[in-house]
Amino acid sequence: MEEIIINDHNKQEYPPMHTAEHILNQTIGRMFGCPRSKSSHIERKKSKCDYLLAEAPTAEQIEEIQNRVNEVIGKNLPVSVSFVKRVEVPESVDLTKLPGDASEMLRLVAVGDYDLCACAGTHVENTSQIGTFKIISTDYAEGKLRVRFKLEN
Repeated sequence: MEEIIINDHNKQEYPPMHTAEHILNQTIGRMFGCPRSKSSHIERKKSKCDYLLAEAPTAEQIEEIQNRVNEVIGKNLPVSVSFVKRVEVPESVDLTKLPGDASEMLRLVAVGDYDLCACAGTHVENTSQIGTFKIISTDYAEGKLRVRFKLEN
């Protein structure tokens, strides 16, 4: 059996918040046709993600993002991990953020059938462990949407 080597991760995320980030990334991608967050800062108390968008979302769209994320969380989806060779990764999985020294064997994290991405971070086992997703604030400048969020129990 081939040895699986996962690149060191820069820090240990809070699993509920990190899993919520996966759902947020997929939700914004589906709503606006943009890639996953350009950058993120995930912490226990509050987090932020930046997205490249052609125009600022409306207040109604921001509310819709929050509602859709909470709808997915409420489905109690399993969160699973699989290991696949890079050549076997589905085309829908964006590998552009992988470090240059990433191995040929990659770790994929699936949130039910809602999201699938390459990730070395920590996650909950089921979305029922996340809590309620709350967008604290957003701002938009020069093609970048910043979303700040927290989780409530």
